[in-house]
Amino acid sequence: MQDRQYFVYIMASASGTLYTGVANNLYKRVWQHKNDLIEGFTKKYQCHKLVHFEETGDVESAITREKQIKGWSRRKKEALIKSKNPHWKDLSDDWK
Repeated sequence: MQDRQYFVYIMASASGTLYTGVANNLYKRVWQHKNDLIEGFTKKYQCHKLVHFEETGDVESAITREKQIKGWSRRKKEALIKSKNPHWKDLSDDWK
């Protein structure tokens, strides 16, 4: 059986709008968001900055976690981001 990776991630816009998503290829998905290749929320609100991500080997866990975070208040999402990324650095800045 092949091991898979799944990621729950949060993208932010310059104005602070947050988007939570799930992907099996984080590099590709972030690149798509940054280049406005995905129609919808992230393109409309220019969510181009990766500020948080978590990895799991189970797709069901990833989907459950995504739904959990989406249900949180903005304050709780900000606390999650700040717990590992206090300066809201774009975590994909140094990706090639």
